[in-house]
Amino acid sequence: MRYDTPSLIQWNARAYDSSFGYVSAQGAPLVDLLDPQPGERVLDLGCGTGVLTAEIASRGARVLGIDGSHSMIETAIAQFPGLDFTVGDGHDFTVAEPYDAVFSNAALHWLSRDPDAVIECVRMALQPGGRFVGELGGAGNCAALVAAMLTAWREHGLRDPHLPWYFPSPAEYAVRLERAGFTLRLVENFDRPTPLDDCPNGAADWVRMFAPSLLEGVPVATVEPLLRRVNELAAPALRRESGWMADYVRLRFAAVRQ
Repeated sequence: MRYDTPSLIQWNARAYDSSFGYVSAQGAPLVDLLDPQPGERVLDLGCGTGVLTAEIASRGARVLGIDGSHSMIETAIAQFPGLDFTVGDGHDFTVAEPYDAVFSNAALHWLSRDPDAVIECVRMALQPGGRFVGELGGAGNCAALVAAMLTAWREHGLRDPHLPWYFPSPAEYAVRLERAGFTLRLVENFDRPTPLDDCPNGAADWVRMFAPSLLEGVPVATVEPLLRRVNELAAPALRRESGWMADYVRLRFAAVRQ
């Protein structure tokens, strides 16, 4: 199993907000953990459509939102014209002046090419004593979804897909942070089963939204039966009477630059 960076993913910002708005909604406790103060400079890394960027700004902080997706940034600018947003790669970004805090919700697991480079960019963006507060998928995240995908791909005679995520254990990510010059203040790892209320076609809809790169190169005639098989395989673990669930595991942390 290999994890690759999602450099070719083209996000549909409108669909992301309408069908997967829980990503931002469940980030609210992370904003509380950040506890932005009036006048602080905060960088929102992987800001998406800017919902949490705006929440941080509403508490009086001066915020810059960065995301690698042009469509996400375009949507963020349209929705929150008074805030600052820019397109940038989390593996390689710089800032003109140091920030008091870097915040990241549900983005770091997409920056899989070189997690250490991401952490180093964050460190360089912070002033000494600055805070790095984030939440990403942890070890075991989407285990049932991934198992269903791998099995379906193999049953259809396809090569194992190159999975675009990085899901570290708490110990692994703590080592990376400490090695980069951060002091850990908090590390939490917890299950977060999440209803896929806007996924009438279950796991198949989830794959189309969050893993479209996996379908690139799959013969067109194979896509639908392949996704039907993903649903069949995932249903015993993830389908309830009330609907489909995603088997999320989250890693939340707070660290301070030394």
